[in-house]
Amino acid sequence: MESESPQSTGPVEQDGPVEPAVTTCYRHPKVESHVRCTRCDRYICPACMREAAVGHQCVECVKEGSRSVRQARTAFGGRISTTPVVTYVLIALNVLTYLGEVVRPAIVDRFRMLGAGLAGPDGGHYLWAAHHFADFHPEGVVDGEWYRMLTGAFLHLPPTEGTFGILHIVMNMVSLWNLGRVVEAQLGRVRYIALYLLSALGGSVLVLLLAPDEATLGASGAVFGLGAAYYVMARRLGADMNAVNRLLAGLLLWLVISAAYTSWESHLGGLLTGVAVTLAYAYAPRDGRRALVQGAVCAGLLVLLVVLAAGKVSALRNGAA
Repeated sequence: MESESPQSTGPVEQDGPVEPAVTTCYRHPKVESHVRCTRCDRYICPACMREAAVGHQCVECVKEGSRSVRQARTAFGGRISTTPVVTYVLIALNVLTYLGEVVRPAIVDRFRMLGAGLAGPDGGHYLWAAHHFADFHPEGVVDGEWYRMLTGAFLHLPPTEGTFGILHIVMNMVSLWNLGRVVEAQLGRVRYIALYLLSALGGSVLVLLLAPDEATLGASGAVFGLGAAYYVMARRLGADMNAVNRLLAGLLLWLVISAAYTSWESHLGGLLTGVAVTLAYAYAPRDGRRALVQGAVCAGLLVLLVVLAAGKVSALRNGAA
């Protein structure tokens, strides 16, 4: 007698969950996908794939990784950047302002750095005197025009005026490009713009203290601050100082030679301010306190400059200076 095999009367049971024959992207359910994210193991389509060290990751995992991975920093605490965006912006602002001067020359008189002066009834500009005729009125920082201390750093000699003419802005912008892109790469954008503006302000403050009647303009004070920063950073990093020393010697030589034609007070003020700011950047403790110490020094220097300027303005108004 032949035996018969038992017939199955129900569904065959399988171990584990059954995956669907077609898998789709978890972010785009209508798109078929056969690739998994190496981090979360979910299926992702080509639009959601991001290359990783091994395989691909999804968009959400890449974002999460960016938040959890510590950003690389320079030796001075700035974020690493390969494009000198701030330097580009500063050059563009200077050039655009210069074009505005050419179209409307009155901009120069209105926004250049001037500590104290008098505007006469004939529209002329006269030396400051605390006691003056009623038809004369004060102009400059002494009259509350504090903005001049920064706006003057973005103005330059018109093409047909002064000893240098158009060379004034050309020389400053070339120097800003050569120094700025190096300094910005080391400091990062935030520290760099703080250095630039404080150096420009430091130059204006020294002009106010030593030559309040002198009307000045130009980015030279800020550029000298960048030169000082370049020197301090090179020493801190242990770089070959031969070329750096030549650069600093050239800046100091230019400061002396150009004293008869330009504002040496602005140059020196920017140089000294740049040294002070960069020393704080370079020698702040390399731990969680670094940014706090650097910011505190910059804020303290700003307060010092403001106090010096306010004291000088008060003395000018009272006829004591």
